Amino acid sequence: MSGHAEGVPNVAITPQVHYISFSADINPTTTETLLGVCGDLANKGVSTIYFLISTPGGNVMNGMNIYNALRALPVRIVMHNVGNVDSIGNIVFLAGQERYSCPNATFMFHGVGFDQTDPIRLEEKLLQEHLDSISADHVRMARILSERTKLSADDANKLFQQAQTRDPNFALDKGIVHGIKDAAVPKGAPFLQLVFKR
Repeated sequence: MSGHAEGVPNVAITPQVHYISFSADINPTTTETLLGVCGDLANKGVSTIYFLISTPGGNVMNGMNIYNALRALPVRIVMHNVGNVDSIGNIVFLAGQERYSCPNATFMFHGVGFDQTDPIRLEEKLLQEHLDSISADHVRMARILSERTKLSADDANKLFQQAQTRDPNFALDKGIVHGIKDAAVPKGAPFLQLVFKR
């Protein structure tokens, strides 16, 4: 007996919810891989991508790229903090239409800085360029926090200055998450662990 209706081609059904585990820095390599996987899932007609996310943060430019690209995809994005969401990772986290935290996870906010490994002569023009860039990053990050949570832009700037780790109850109170619960991947659900070279 046929497993499908007469006249209907026997095609594989794409599960509507896919789970992705992302536990990495936010940098060019992880950004390109993550967005490539999500774009492929969107092309396959997946309706929801559910992230199990833990990140120490990383590059602001790449974090903003992930945030805007995920928001542009024709899929529902769910974020679940399963460890630490720090720094620019909070902006990536806010790309989710639904956001959750495990009871023992944390969130950490701090201001933007820049790393310099090679010797460099710091003249006024270069210092001003760095300061302008840092200020612009603070403005756009504060804007996203104020748009996507209960925090005002002033509240966001205070968080950047305090550089403190916050618990899920703080995140729930401020609208960063919509609920606190353990993560659970249903049996048989498509699950992808993104693995990067260290």
